[in-house]
Amino acid sequence: MKITNLKINNFGKLQNKEINFNDNINIIYGKNEAGKSTLLKFIISMFYGLSKNKNGKEITDFEKYTPWTGEEFSGKIKYELNNKEQFEIYREFNKKNPKIFNENIEDISAQFNIDKTKGNQFFYDQTKIDEELFISTIVSEQGEIKLDSKNQTTLVQKLSNIIATGEDNISFQKVMNKLNKKQLEEIGTKRSQDRPINIIQNRLQQLQQEKEELLEYQDKKYEIEEERKQIDIQIEEKQQIFKKMQKIKEIKDANKLEQEKININKNNIENYNKELINLKEQLEAIKPEKINKKNNTKIIIAILAIAISIAVAIFIENTIIKFIPMILTIVYIAVQTISQKNKKMWITKVNKEKEIQKEKIKGQIEILENQKQEQEQKIKTLENQIKANFELQKQGIINEINNESNIEAQIANMQNAINELQLKKHRLELDNENILPKLENMAEIEETLANLNQQYKELIQYDESIEMAKQEIEKAYEEMKQNVTPKFTEKLSNIIKHISNNKYKNVRFNSEKGITVELENGNYTDANKLSIGTIDQLYLALRLSTIDEISEEKLPILLDEPFAYFDEERLTNILKYIKDNYTDRQVMIFTCTDREKNILDRINIKYKLIELSN
Repeated sequence: MKITNLKINNFGKLQNKEINFNDNINIIYGKNEAGKSTLLKFIISMFYGLSKNKNGKEITDFEKYTPWTGEEFSGKIKYELNNKEQFEIYREFNKKNPKIFNENIEDISAQFNIDKTKGNQFFYDQTKIDEELFISTIVSEQGEIKLDSKNQTTLVQKLSNIIATGEDNISFQKVMNKLNKKQLEEIGTKRSQDRPINIIQNRLQQLQQEKEELLEYQDKKYEIEEERKQIDIQIEEKQQIFKKMQKIKEIKDANKLEQEKININKNNIENYNKELINLKEQLEAIKPEKINKKNNTKIIIAILAIAISIAVAIFIENTIIKFIPMILTIVYIAVQTISQKNKKMWITKVNKEKEIQKEKIKGQIEILENQKQEQEQKIKTLENQIKANFELQKQGIINEINNESNIEAQIANMQNAINELQLKKHRLELDNENILPKLENMAEIEETLANLNQQYKELIQYDESIEMAKQEIEKAYEEMKQNVTPKFTEKLSNIIKHISNNKYKNVRFNSEKGITVELENGNYTDANKLSIGTIDQLYLALRLSTIDEISEEKLPILLDEPFAYFDEERLTNILKYIKDNYTDRQVMIFTCTDREKNILDRINIKYKLIELSN
């Protein structure tokens, strides 16, 4: 069989990619995360579909490789069987069944068997290889170093079936699995749940416990009553403390309200102080008006002028002229006198008004001072009263409280404790109520116990008969292996001999110990005690030794980073061996290094290089 072409529409990180392969060695090269393992998974999934089961993984393969942005999740593979028949498989991974076309592009999907769970079994029908065996032999996936004992056992079983019967479905493991399934479903085990024997055991245990409870009814009833009484006492004690806590909280809450009143009064005093300062400043700014003394001086000067005028007039003969200065002076004096009198009256009036204003301000100041004193006295009285009342009210209460500053938290904790006790009491009451009707069913319980014990005995006998059958089948299987294993290990030894330069010549394989290897000194050792490079050689040799036995089809060999622990010599040997012994097979080597390419170039072996880029 040869894979000729892949068309990947969308699968994981691979998009819109088409790849052609040659008939022998193909090197699929790409750096880490370039998509090599994804490409390998695509090939396997085209043959067997993509699982939606986690199978122990964090996410399913279907979720892992589904495109994130909703592109078409599909692809196509073309291949040719040994008989030269050509097929094209188109698969949409969202659907269970693919479309199978022959070389004439005729849809022949209906010609193959359909499994309800796995879908169309075209590839199994063509090769007689299921997915488990395909991955255990044909594919060497990245990160694998050795075949664990489970896969080794599966491999031997498959090989034994094919060599002995030509069909792998006549399988020891399948028979054993069916018997184990039958044993699990119809009987059950110690580890199973909800199986017949588990149900009977649980029911027997439950009924036996009920019976014991009924036999101990009087003692249990007394214990319940005593426990209820103790719980009632505890509830009463805690409720008393709870009430005291609430009382303290009420006192604290009341004090908070009173303190708010005090704060309001303090704010009022502060406002009074500001207003008093303002009024005192206004009072200080009011000054009385004064009479101008310069006007009096002018009158005196005018009187002196009259006197002088009279004295002068005595010596002047002209009567009119001598009295003019006097008349003018008298007029001036009169005018000044009238003006000064008017001004004095105005000043008196203004000063009187200012005096009234001052008295009004003084009155306001006095009122504010009194109000301020009243507020201060009120604050002092409230503070003293609050302190006195709190000390008086909390006497005899605070002793039960750890710290009244976090009284809310204590109240919540106490309420929770009371609730838990009440819940416990309720459970006890339910237990007590449930005991009486059960006592009435004592006869029924004993009859049911007898029936269940008989059923349990029958199941044990049934289980023993299945175990005997399994032992006989396993014995027959072991006898069959004696004829199959030698041929298998001979081929395995021949392969490891070539690729290890005769360092390891004799390899033994069994389902119990796995692989053992004869060392150069003649001693045998388990494979897992060898170096990683040697284990890699053995692992690959084991895979290669099975390829010719598992199917009549010359299936491709798919190797994903298989030579990570091979040195140059080992790598050269295995590449030569593959070239010399598998000329009729297609080989795909997935790698992130140039080592395989460089060695193939050096030893002049032809290959096709397929590069994947990130």
